[in-house]
Amino acid sequence: MARFHELEVTDIKKTIRDAVVVTLKPADAAAFAFTQGQYLTFRRDFDGEELRRSYSICAGLDDGILQVGIKRVDGGAFSTWANEDLKIGDRIEAMPPMGRFHTPLDPDAGRTYVGFAGGSGITPVLSILKSTLAREPRSTFTLVYANRGVATIMFREELEDLKNTYMGRLAVIHVLETDAQDIDLFTGRIDEAKVGALMRSGFLDAEGIDTAFICGPEPMMLGIAAGLKAAGLAEEQIKFELFASSQPGRLAKRVISKEAAKGGNQAQIVVTLDGATRAVDASKELSVLDAARAGDLDAPYSCKAGVCSTCRCRVIEGEVEMATNHALEDYEVEKGYILSCQSFPVTDRVVVDYDQ
Repeated sequence: MARFHELEVTDIKKTIRDAVVVTLKPADAAAFAFTQGQYLTFRRDFDGEELRRSYSICAGLDDGILQVGIKRVDGGAFSTWANEDLKIGDRIEAMPPMGRFHTPLDPDAGRTYVGFAGGSGITPVLSILKSTLAREPRSTFTLVYANRGVATIMFREELEDLKNTYMGRLAVIHVLETDAQDIDLFTGRIDEAKVGALMRSGFLDAEGIDTAFICGPEPMMLGIAAGLKAAGLAEEQIKFELFASSQPGRLAKRVISKEAAKGGNQAQIVVTLDGATRAVDASKELSVLDAARAGDLDAPYSCKAGVCSTCRCRVIEGEVEMATNHALEDYEVEKGYILSCQSFPVTDRVVVDYDQ
C-alpha cells in the first residue's frame, strides 16, 4: 500500500499570478516514476488538522523532473500556502504517483488525440501532450484550452514553445470567456454546442479522433463529453479527470432505512491493509474509510469526493452502498471494487481488502 514519502522542493516558478509550478526531488526516485497524466497526493498539518490535496503532474515523461502545478483556490489552505509560503529547500510529504488518466503509448502508432482543459485542468493534459508527442512521433494532438482571459492561461509560453517544436503535429485552440478573439468561435465557454461548432467548422474531425482527454470543472466536462458522443465518439474513446472541488458534498447525516435502524445501525468492518487484518465496529452512517480510520487504521485517501480512487479497495464479503463514483470503471465495480470514502455498509458485516 502506498505511503507518504518526503520530497525536497528544488524550484518554484509562477506560471500566472495565482498559480505556481513546483519542482520536487524525491529521496526514492524509483517510487516516484510516473505515467503521463498521473497526480500526487500531498499532506500537511494546518493548525492541528491534517489536510490532503491532490495535484496533477505537469512534466512529460522525458523532462527528467517531477513537477506539479498548483493554482490558488479562494479559501484553500494548501493551495494558498503553496503559492505564498512554500520555499525552495522546504520538504513536503506526498504519496507516489497515482491515477489512470492516460492511455498506453506506442512509438509505432500514428494516432490523433484531442485534449480539452479548463483552467488548471491543463496540468495533466500538458503531461499527456508532451509525452505523447515525444514518444509517438507519428501522432498528432489538438488542445482546446478554456480560460477566462489571456492573463489566466497557465503554461502559455510553454505551449507556444511546444507548438514550434512540434510544428504540424500540435494545434492549440484557446477559448476565452471574457477576452474577444479574431475568430468568434473561440470566444465564450466550452460546452456541448461549442464542441459541435468546432466539429462543423473543421477545427476538429470526430471521425479521425482516436482518444479525447478532458480535465476541468464537472459541468464543462459533461458538456464536452456530450458533444463528443453526439459527434460519434464511443464511451471508451473519452478519458476524464474530474476536479474533486466540483463535487457536491453529501448530506451531513445519511438517510437510514427502518430495517437498518432496527438492527442498531452498527456494522463490523473487517479490513485487510498491508497484509494485516483487523475488525472495527462502527456506525453504518460512517463510510468504510472513516470507519477504518476511526479504528486507527492508516487507510489511504485523498479527495474524499469519489474522484481520485486513492481509497480503492475490494469487497470480499457483505454489501455496501457507493454514493458517488467518478473514478472506477464498470468492470472494476463488477469485480467488487469500491471507493471506500463513498461506500457505506448495508449488511451487518463487511470485509474489504485494500491490498488487492
